[in-house]
Amino acid sequence: MVTEENMKLKTVDIIIPAYKPGGKFDLLIQRLLRQSYPIQKIIVINTKAGPFPWETVGLDSKILVREISSREFDHGATRNMAVGMSDAEIVVCMTQDAVPKDNKLIENLIAVFDDETIGCAYARQLPDDKCDVIERYTRSFNYPVKSFIKDSSSIEKMGIKAYFCSNVCAAYRRAYYEEAGGFVKKAIFNEDMIMAARMLKLGYRCAYVAEAEVIHSHNYTCIQQMKRNFDLAVSQADYPDVFQRVRSESEGIKLVSMSASYLVRIGKPWLIVKLIIKSAFKYLGFLLGKNYKKLPQNLVLRCSSNPKYWIDVKKESQKCD
Repeated sequence: MVTEENMKLKTVDIIIPAYKPGGKFDLLIQRLLRQSYPIQKIIVINTKAGPFPWETVGLDSKILVREISSREFDHGATRNMAVGMSDAEIVVCMTQDAVPKDNKLIENLIAVFDDETIGCAYARQLPDDKCDVIERYTRSFNYPVKSFIKDSSSIEKMGIKAYFCSNVCAAYRRAYYEEAGGFVKKAIFNEDMIMAARMLKLGYRCAYVAEAEVIHSHNYTCIQQMKRNFDLAVSQADYPDVFQRVRSESEGIKLVSMSASYLVRIGKPWLIVKLIIKSAFKYLGFLLGKNYKKLPQNLVLRCSSNPKYWIDVKKESQKCD
């Protein structure tokens, strides 16, 4: 157990955007309240859309809730708002469906910040019990058992994975976060990777902390995966200063190849058909997203998992005109 007597503690706040939170949110809050590392505040930004578990957020006075409308939500701006409500040295961004595996999550995640060169750090994501075989392997591919640290020199070897960081559970040193300009104020996706890339550019480092574990996975349908990859590619197209130097396609090909080998190895080669179909949908979404500026607006809306974002973009464009 970490105590103030045995080490100088950094102040830590947790930030959680919420939208129609379910049972995993309740479990997340309960486990955060039992963490070995003291948490100063848990800041929940709730997008109003029906019932909200006020009884859960009422469990402790350190939990603060601010409500916003769906029109106000943005992946970057909403998290910036929450950081503005914090005065902590380290802010930890989480999603409402990421459940700490144990009470050491924050302690393990924060430990790397004893190194003053670390600007951000992200946790290992483990599959839940309902996760299918392919997604389970994808989790192990993206979140291996061994920790590592990335800096600007990692880009040549790792490509786009040098920028990888996930706000499912990621910590940021506030001083460096502010130096990097905060999260991008208008983001359809990837606000976490853009921040990590900017920190690397400033000379700081990004740590993957395998010892810090959250349970988080999805069994996306082909269409859901296509839409997700469409939004991911849009974010890359919108920030060429960050992503133009690196390619994503080679990492995707590597994942498909290694996943197929894994399915053969565990005696389930018939699942390769499912893998190929799902991968084709992923690539289609990515290809369309990269070229979204050439597509008609109605097709863009159908391809995106966040149509509200495009309505807001259109309104801002009309204001400029």
